[in-house]
Amino acid sequence: MISSLLVANRGEIACRIFGTCRALGIATVAVHSDPDSGAPHTREAESAVRLPGATPAETYLRGDLLVKAAQAAGADAVHPGYGFLSENADFARAVLDAGLVWVGPPPEAIASMASKTRAKELMAAAGVPLLAPLDPDRITEEQLPVLVKAASGGGGRGMRVVRELAALPEELAAAQAEAASAFGDGEVFVEPYVERGRHVEVQILADGHGTVWALGTRDCSLQRRHQKVVEEAPAPGLDEKLRTTLHESAAAAARAIGYTGAGTVEFLVRGESAYFLEMNTRLQVEHPVTEAVFGLDLVALQLRIAEGGALDPEPPAPRGHAVEARLYAEDPAQGWLPQTGTLHRFEVPAADAAHRPGAPAAESGVRLDAGYRSGDAVGVHYDAMLAKVIAWAPTRAEAVRTLAGALERAVLHGPVTNRELLVRSLRHPDFTGTGGDPTGLDTGFYERHGAELTGADGKFDHRDEQIAALAAALADSAARTAPTAAPAGTTRPGGAQPGTRTFGAWRNLPSVPQSRRFRGREGELEVRYRVSRDSVEPQELPGVRVLATAPDAVVLEVDGVRREFGLARYGEQVYADTATGAWALTALPRFPDAAGQQAPGSLLAPMPGTVIRLAEGLAVGARIEAGTPLVWLEAMKMEHRITAPAAGTLTALHAAVGHQVEVGAVLAVVTEAEDPAGAAAPADTAATVEETP
Repeated sequence: MISSLLVANRGEIACRIFGTCRALGIATVAVHSDPDSGAPHTREAESAVRLPGATPAETYLRGDLLVKAAQAAGADAVHPGYGFLSENADFARAVLDAGLVWVGPPPEAIASMASKTRAKELMAAAGVPLLAPLDPDRITEEQLPVLVKAASGGGGRGMRVVRELAALPEELAAAQAEAASAFGDGEVFVEPYVERGRHVEVQILADGHGTVWALGTRDCSLQRRHQKVVEEAPAPGLDEKLRTTLHESAAAAARAIGYTGAGTVEFLVRGESAYFLEMNTRLQVEHPVTEAVFGLDLVALQLRIAEGGALDPEPPAPRGHAVEARLYAEDPAQGWLPQTGTLHRFEVPAADAAHRPGAPAAESGVRLDAGYRSGDAVGVHYDAMLAKVIAWAPTRAEAVRTLAGALERAVLHGPVTNRELLVRSLRHPDFTGTGGDPTGLDTGFYERHGAELTGADGKFDHRDEQIAALAAALADSAARTAPTAAPAGTTRPGGAQPGTRTFGAWRNLPSVPQSRRFRGREGELEVRYRVSRDSVEPQELPGVRVLATAPDAVVLEVDGVRREFGLARYGEQVYADTATGAWALTALPRFPDAAGQQAPGSLLAPMPGTVIRLAEGLAVGARIEAGTPLVWLEAMKMEHRITAPAAGTLTALHAAVGHQVEVGAVLAVVTEAEDPAGAAAPADTAATVEETP
């Protein structure tokens, strides 16, 4: 029996595993890098072992340090979580060689699936349907588009879609270089790229006594940069014959390699055909939707299997539908750029804080699996996922509606997140479909709808943001003015009574309009209002009436509808939350600071990171074409390519390989070329940032 478990991981998966351990009476051991010394997973474990360093290569990818940590803490078992070394056969062997229990499949099974090319050979022999790899030297125009994939690893790294034959050699080389950097293995392969295919997977659970469970299907088709964003179970719209094929193929894959423990077999589905993609020999990020539908704790079952226990002959029957959304600190409108900073406040009011990981969400409301808490810092060294929010309901339509509402009402004060994109995605007609049956559920969803879902289609509601800015200005004014007692019967938003501000003292002359400046989503905005003895009158916002103000709450009437705003300020950052939306604003000084201006043409670091590469031959005086990649940064497990915004001359170069840079640091300056008439072209200080997963 396992008495003490070390989780060789971090973030939400470590917290989730610790929750099951507490329920089972198993002692918990965390490991942490220096940046994670105060992270939730470190705080929640009963003991923790420091891994000196900051980067994954120094810490969570050091199998030798992880084994020593388990021994030092007296743990008798190791759970790898997902990511990092979870699919590393050598690490599994090292754990077993140290006399510890490995909560995962046999090292031989991991090794057999580690290479996607070898895995395809094994699956073909087992009769599992798949897409045959293509010879890169013999690909023709008729076979395009094709997909270049890394043979090792995952997460979209080392993956390229190629639509032009002439681009194939360059994309092959780029994928090989990225795969070698990310996984230590530069092998790649090429296969047909299926347009508008669906990513469907089957959860496998197998014990050491010959029982294999195929726990339904999951659809993970909504992806950006080949990384999943929304997942659900069961996969909607599949007929019984296709479901049976998927279940039988997944079970055959597990039996073919002598698999034990939890794993996932992934397929590409198009129409009535399914093709094997890969097998993940670990727990998946999206496992909670399967837990909710089957009423199981997959981590508890992993531990039972690792202890030699047996599964029941048949799994429980599924019920209802579950949907999961991955909440990331990233800006979808800026190319999904990861964000860093302090997460001042993070709450999902709909989630049940007492929800035990693994319990059906139907029994305790919306489930939240989070790796961050209010006050935590989102750093540059690790993945940008903050949490997963999961909802269960008897039907798909109800589950989707519940999840969208929970996300919409979440309180997120800190780095920009993908929350709005998630809500819009869940409510998009192509996702919901008539009667809850999706009509546009495939891996190209964000390619088709990205502009409208991120607001890049120009349909952003400027008036709503202006109204939110007015609420922020009124709350700030209330905070700077000593509050007076509220008139009898007056209430603040949320039902709070004291502190609501009355509107000024007696005057014998009209007041001068007051103004506040903010930076919003699409630039600077100014709000103006006039304060009288018993009212506040917004200027240039017809149809808006002020009902009540306080430092943390404002009530407005907008076109006859009462709207309540919760306000919070952290330094210059201001957050305005309502029941149907949230706004993040930056309060601007009355007079701009000229000292903070950057030279025109400055290429600024979009986030903290490490300079890993400069364009070949890059030097001051070089002629630069618009769109030319100049600097590569690595941050948050992603490679960020920064390109010139316009043609011109490189007049300054401040970046150097190996340098750590802060957000906003000037990396280079490109002075734009003059137009034919001799006038300088308009300066654009923003570089273009492209990301490679």
